[in-house]
Amino acid sequence: MSIMILITTLISFLAFGSHAADHSLSLEYYSSSCPTAHQIVRKEMECAITSEPRLAASMLRLHFHDCFVQGCDGSVLLDDTFTLQGEKKASTNVNSIRGFSLVDRIKNKLESECPGVVSCADLLAIAARDAVVLVGGPYWHVPVGRKDSRTASNELATTNLPTSSQGLLTLITKFLYQGLSVTDMVALLGAHTIGLARCESFRDRIYGDFKATTVMDPLSETYLNKLKSVCPATEGTGGENTSAMDYLTPNLFDNSFYQILLRGEGLLNSDQEMYSSLFGIQTKKLVQKYAEDPVAFFQQFSDSMVKMGNITNQDSFETGEVRKNCRFINT
Repeated sequence: MSIMILITTLISFLAFGSHAADHSLSLEYYSSSCPTAHQIVRKEMECAITSEPRLAASMLRLHFHDCFVQGCDGSVLLDDTFTLQGEKKASTNVNSIRGFSLVDRIKNKLESECPGVVSCADLLAIAARDAVVLVGGPYWHVPVGRKDSRTASNELATTNLPTSSQGLLTLITKFLYQGLSVTDMVALLGAHTIGLARCESFRDRIYGDFKATTVMDPLSETYLNKLKSVCPATEGTGGENTSAMDYLTPNLFDNSFYQILLRGEGLLNSDQEMYSSLFGIQTKKLVQKYAEDPVAFFQQFSDSMVKMGNITNQDSFETGEVRKNCRFINT
């Protein structure tokens, strides 16, 4: 395990030059060019989440999926065109990311107030923070000043993004590659305290080792039976059905996700691995810590979100732009 992480860390260090923030972000970037930017995003997020609470998790996920591919550069928002293959149809994204209409609405408001000023990448970073706050989570200051890329990478979306079926060492490797520590990983995956997962993402888990990781008391039996009613064992049936990743408080950003892992009832294999894997000595302690101490979780989540948001695409600073429409590069 230690050798594995050492090697991966070295790979991360060598590769991280493409992520390093030579162009520093700033809390004051829009203070004169668009002083109402944060308020505009917040107002639209409030309206959206009031009518559809699920959008909080959707916007948070969009930011995460953006930053893990080419850095936080808005590439995840680009539609396919004749000359550009976007990331939306990558296997890791196609049935996972949503909320693009909300992004369009926010962008239209920003363009009306401050044309050509606020990037789509910054929009996502601010909206992700507001999403968390609006469902009870912590507030953090969002550094801004990102540019939007003129490229996307379907290939990197497929390889860089973690999936629900992957084991702990693979997950750690993918986070380390982005310059994020094991502590960052455990805290950031706490975002699964809100949001839904599709049956296809947890079928193998509930018909596999779910019973092995839980004490299977009456509450666990009831929960498992409910999951099986939502997600049939047969491949190709019920794949679009969904279940909350945090069945205790599905629309509240809190630490109950970690308490569920302590019971061995994590919906996704990749989540439960943090507590139940034989390799999870460090991750298990962190899960226990955050399950017991919501303040510690909120603080680390905030710090890790800023760190993830600082994964920048150096090419976008040199050749990037502020898109007028987040779905298409400027012409």
